[in-house]
Amino acid sequence: MSDVNKTIQKWHASFTKGTDFDSWGQLVEAIDEYQILARQLQKEVQSTNPSDFTEDQKKTLGKFATCLEMRSSALQCTQSQEEFKLEDLKKLEIIIKSILTYNKDFPFDVQPVPLRRILAPGEEENLEVEEEEDAATGAGSPESFPNRVPGTLLPRLPSEPRMSLLTIKIDKIGLKDAGQCIDPYMTVSVKDLSGIDLNPVQDTPVATRKEDTYVHFSVDIEIQRHIERLPKGAAIFFEFKHYKPKKGFTSTKCFAFMEMDEIKPGPIVIELYKKPTDFKRKKLQLLTKKPLYLHLHQTLHKD
Repeated sequence: MSDVNKTIQKWHASFTKGTDFDSWGQLVEAIDEYQILARQLQKEVQSTNPSDFTEDQKKTLGKFATCLEMRSSALQCTQSQEEFKLEDLKKLEIIIKSILTYNKDFPFDVQPVPLRRILAPGEEENLEVEEEEDAATGAGSPESFPNRVPGTLLPRLPSEPRMSLLTIKIDKIGLKDAGQCIDPYMTVSVKDLSGIDLNPVQDTPVATRKEDTYVHFSVDIEIQRHIERLPKGAAIFFEFKHYKPKKGFTSTKCFAFMEMDEIKPGPIVIELYKKPTDFKRKKLQLLTKKPLYLHLHQTLHKD
């Protein structure tokens, strides 16, 4: 079997797993599958490497990812007026199964998620031609930010006997040019030693305020796996992102990470590293020699 057929088979299996969870009422697990698959499809759509997919097929994959996100949002929001139903999503199975030969119109009037929302970590660096200082125009309000990025935070998982769940409060991040960051938010992911996602990736809402050399978030992240089930060598990553109006896309400014032996209740301060995000933790470069860090607070929940 060719690599592309293996990839399609893997996507189809993930889709089936998600819709099964959805139909059984296991909504947290369904959201996990939908969001992980949506990210995989979006990464394929945006890849600049030689591809086995035509541009039209990539557009179809992008629309498919949008539908996955719409269903995921519908499961998280009980007041949704125009929710995307499970039976709607199931109509798309034939597309993911036979994307190489599918030649009909997409059954729903949707568009791929806008580029600035789904740039894969590190990929946006290829678009940059100069360093971060070019954003030093002071654009944006000094105290608050418009809510451009709505966030994709997930609820806490159900508790299980003798298992621990982790809530991480992102308090603030220290940056020398904090006041110049437009629409800043954090992308939080859990990766294994190879840099593979273990959980759905979550984006915080745009930061609440900035003050001196700090951008304040004050937001809780619920890690989407019991701590005892995280493999040895896993790490939790925090990517600080902001919008660059001159270039029209969102860029990663720096990142931080927390390893398993650092998981303990209470406050923790972790170092910031230069982009691009190194999920394998092989070539790390500190962002600055100044005492500027990411400030977190951890809470462990045990049944």
